[in-house]
Amino acid sequence: MTQFMLSVFHDPGVHDAGAAYQSDEEMQAAFAAVDAFNQELQSNDQLVFACGLLPPESATVVDAEGGQTPPPADRGRQLGGFWIVEVADHESAVTLAARAAAACGQLVEARQLQG
Repeated sequence: MTQFMLSVFHDPGVHDAGAAYQSDEEMQAAFAAVDAFNQELQSNDQLVFACGLLPPESATVVDAEGGQTPPPADRGRQLGGFWIVEVADHESAVTLAARAAAACGQLVEARQLQG
């Protein structure tokens, strides 16, 4: 089995603007669909770990000397959450990524972990 990270991406500011979903009902439906997706991954022994992240605006960027700055305001899409899954192959990961995208209503990238 191979591990892949399925990454969810958000546009900057969507959390602060409340624009990740068109309505509260749409957001609650996405939460329910993601929960069902997570339950299926667990039932199939494919889920290694999953987590949502706080908005990108809450991040701190650190340089090699330990200097800290807020993230640049002009950054593009940022990581909003992820799953680490264990699947047979790349095709299986892409299939799960499409299902994850349908569940959360956001773009999802499938990328194999090294090692």
